Amino acid sequence: MTDTPNYARYPSLVDRTVFITGGADGIGAAMVEQFCRQGSKVAFADINQDRAEETLARCAELEPRHQPWFHHVDLVDIKALRMAVADTIEAFDGITVLVNNAASDDRHTWSEMTPEYWNDRLNTNLRHYFFAIQAVAPQMLEAGNGSIINIGSSSYMMQEDFFPGYAIAKSGVEGITRTMARTFGPHNVRVNTVLPGWVATERQLEKWWSPEGEAGTMQDQALKRRIYPAEFAQMVLFLAADDGAACTAQQFLVDGGRR
Repeated sequence: MTDTPNYARYPSLVDRTVFITGGADGIGAAMVEQFCRQGSKVAFADINQDRAEETLARCAELEPRHQPWFHHVDLVDIKALRMAVADTIEAFDGITVLVNNAASDDRHTWSEMTPEYWNDRLNTNLRHYFFAIQAVAPQMLEAGNGSIINIGSSSYMMQEDFFPGYAIAKSGVEGITRTMARTFGPHNVRVNTVLPGWVATERQLEKWWSPEGEAGTMQDQALKRRIYPAEFAQMVLFLAADDGAACTAQQFLVDGGRR
């Protein structure tokens, strides 16, 4: 799915500043591209420089109002994450939208889990969400406006058992969302979670796809087709725009009706 002629245009997203973690490929890259289509000012952070360059090249072909800004950051390094956020705030005169997206769903079993890998899974899939919020929120609170969108996963709801460290970390995303939504609500800063089901990213198709797995997904889903990254991004755009101004502390599933 490469063309998006029928998707909504949000006037409030024009020139709005957006910071996305994990924007080099997959769902993250789709969000970078879709925000660029809206005319937003986009910065994204990722460890994968090669894929980030590909995303930047695609965005350049869109001839967006603003070219996105890439920060080469390992998000496990909280100091580096804080520096990327601070540089973006200075360059863009603030960040209005934070999308916490970066994650890794590498397969593993409970029996092979070590304390070191446990820490790695939480650091990779959960910890940086909180510290990105901590870095971005003060200027949102001062401005009295902001939208924080945490990308979760339906995997823990589905009781999928082939990546327990990932699923457990992703279940914690909802705790961050609901806690911070209550904390920031009086200042008109909203916090929501958007959960993908099985989204047909290049990574998923290359590493995890099988005919049997897709058949099982189609059996579970109400919609009998693949869900694509650009489709998933539309819910994020809505929550980032003024159209989603009454939504906070909520979970939004984009999974084709799988649950």
